[in-house]
Amino acid sequence: KAADTLDDIGRDVVVWSADDQPDGDGVLLLSSERMDAALMDALERTLAKKPRPLICANPDLVAPRETGLSCEPGFYTHALADRLGITPQFFGKPFDNAFEAAADCLAGIPSDRIAMVGDTLHTDVLGGAAAGMRTVLIERHGLFKGFDVDKFIAASGIRPDYICPTT
Repeated sequence: KAADTLDDIGRDVVVWSADDQPDGDGVLLLSSERMDAALMDALERTLAKKPRPLICANPDLVAPRETGLSCEPGFYTHALADRLGITPQFFGKPFDNAFEAAADCLAGIPSDRIAMVGDTLHTDVLGGAAAGMRTVLIERHGLFKGFDVDKFIAASGIRPDYICPTT
């Protein structure tokens, strides 16, 4: 599979590493695949030295993997915001821009006739509900696989309209 060149965003894109942080107009976090403590430290030092926009295009905090939960770009973006006192831009669930984009594709359908189907309470259900959509929580794969979702619903207070075993 060919790597995404990111040509469609209309800006020059350079990849950072812990050893090399080329100057740029902003920082875009898309993935946490290469993130480690050294890269996180480099990001923090660079943004502290020269503030610039921090954009997170994958605001998930964690994701279920075969070996457990992984920290995702949203986790690192929130950590940088807390440490540096900056306000990043987020694009994706649970932020309204993701749901507005979906609703735009379904023009003419009232939002309460659209269902957000997903496996997390804090992104899928919370974001869908805030957008006025119905929500469906999937419980047998993803984040809640092997767990009793009712306990998490009670603890969080985030309640889906429907719970289904799978899609």
